Amino acid sequence: MSAATASGPHPSRPGGVDRRDLLKLLAVTPVAPVAAQWAAAAPAAADPAGALAAPGIAKPLPPELFTIRGTNAETAPGAFAGTGGLTPADRFFVRNHTSTPRLGESEWRLTVWGDGLSGGPVRFTYGQLRSMPSVTRTAFLECAGNGRDYYATQQGQSVTGTPWTLGAIGVARWRGVRLADVLRRAGISGQAVDVMPRGLDDAYVTGGVSFGRPRRPLPVAKAMDDVILAYEMNGEPLPYDHGFPVRVVAPAWVGIASIKWLGDIEVSATPLSSPWTTQSYRLFGAAYPPEGSAPLTRQTIKSMFECPPGAVFAPGRTHHLTGRSWSAAAAVRTVEVSTDGGAHWRRARLRDTPHRDTWVRWSADWRPRHDGPAVLLARATDARGNTQPLTSVHNTQGYLFDAVVRHRVTVG
Repeated sequence: MSAATASGPHPSRPGGVDRRDLLKLLAVTPVAPVAAQWAAAAPAAADPAGALAAPGIAKPLPPELFTIRGTNAETAPGAFAGTGGLTPADRFFVRNHTSTPRLGESEWRLTVWGDGLSGGPVRFTYGQLRSMPSVTRTAFLECAGNGRDYYATQQGQSVTGTPWTLGAIGVARWRGVRLADVLRRAGISGQAVDVMPRGLDDAYVTGGVSFGRPRRPLPVAKAMDDVILAYEMNGEPLPYDHGFPVRVVAPAWVGIASIKWLGDIEVSATPLSSPWTTQSYRLFGAAYPPEGSAPLTRQTIKSMFECPPGAVFAPGRTHHLTGRSWSAAAAVRTVEVSTDGGAHWRRARLRDTPHRDTWVRWSADWRPRHDGPAVLLARATDARGNTQPLTSVHNTQGYLFDAVVRHRVTVG
């Protein structure tokens, strides 16, 4: 399979490649370089400034900005305060299945292949993608399990998975090329029904079983709509932890759909699946069929305060509460705040013009009168009429938590 040059205007189209041989090549080729590159770049346990370390994450993780959760890093609520509408890369959450690879743009190739193409496999270089017409989209990325911890701590229900609170989200301005343009350039046929991006990170192994490299199918309708292959984040090249050289950004969908470190895309004339649509990222539990729900697509609706749980507020003074709300279904229309555990609600002031695929910042003043524990609540309603409920419907893997969070603080 010959590679096109970075300066060439057209991708290469190798012919006569057997599907089995192609799968072997795609499965084997990236693994050794990725592992070797990471081994050379693995961070120390802590840097001199006291930053924490998580297995396989490249960037510093100051404890005032992040909570380490296994191979992941969750942004602390207070880290969003004062950052504007976009989340700086240095405080954007990290969701890794294994380790962050450090790939070079000159060696990187994207292979588009499968029986949903009108011809054989097509390869793109980084330079070729950069030479195509670009688009810029502001959108949030959010782990499907964001808020999972509240199933246990707030609703008393058992769930599995990383115990995220509300910091597994970030909003960025992404620049790249439309996935639709890449698929058309590759020769997508009218018979294609699914496309499946796959990352170049190492295979995910758990319980002694390898699930292969992270991959997640998208229906052609979504792939040809608003999905982009991003190479910039907030005006800079993607950081290593966030997908350099190229990642998928699938606005409003659960984070697993936005595959990082993109290496290949299968285009299929029949439906595709992966462990990330069969065993994970679907809803199981008493409220769902025995085989589970359909694979997850859109995220849900949430609100957060920009102060840490347990924060202390002085009585008899006016405090300026701030927070953020977002919905995957539509732009947030209103946000209500309660400072007495839900007995009374009032409108918060929206600090941004609401837009779909991103959050809106809000504020509300609070003058507590008496010492003691207090519970702050915020609930959002979007333009389609979706409002955060008081409880979320339980599922065993703790996905799509959307209930109003009881944010406990102290007055004293």
